[in-house]
Amino acid sequence: MARFPRDEIAAAFADYMARAEEAGRTGDWARWSEQFTEDAVYVEHHYGEFRGREAIRAWITETMSTPPGSWMPEFPVEWWVIDEERDRVICWVWNRMEDPGDGSIHQEGNVTLLDYAGNGLWSREEDVYNPARFGEMLGRWQAARDASRGR
Repeated sequence: MARFPRDEIAAAFADYMARAEEAGRTGDWARWSEQFTEDAVYVEHHYGEFRGREAIRAWITETMSTPPGSWMPEFPVEWWVIDEERDRVICWVWNRMEDPGDGSIHQEGNVTLLDYAGNGLWSREEDVYNPARFGEMLGRWQAARDASRGR
């Protein structure tokens, strides 16, 4: 049963997207991690499960400051829905690589499940995707980058 109004969840999700945009642009993921509760759980199907805001902050900061994460500055959301009964947002996020030098777009998507906890905070995130598809996309991006650099 819903505990929070739809408008509150939608506003928190708008903030979630804005924080991801800012973090991708600046490389500073600390503010992004502050939108999770102290005891939040983050399930990431390739990297594992992280418990607590500080564990989430440490993981996302390290992951997104080293390649290939540091080459991935954009996370456009294609669609999203609010599951009002569960205080949950379900969305499709593109993980977009920086321009390899030829103007081509290289990205792979994932479904993200976000459980809202109130006060603009999320208690759980799970990213569902196929790591093999990410690897294939990274290979195509690297080939385009190498070609644009004359390698």
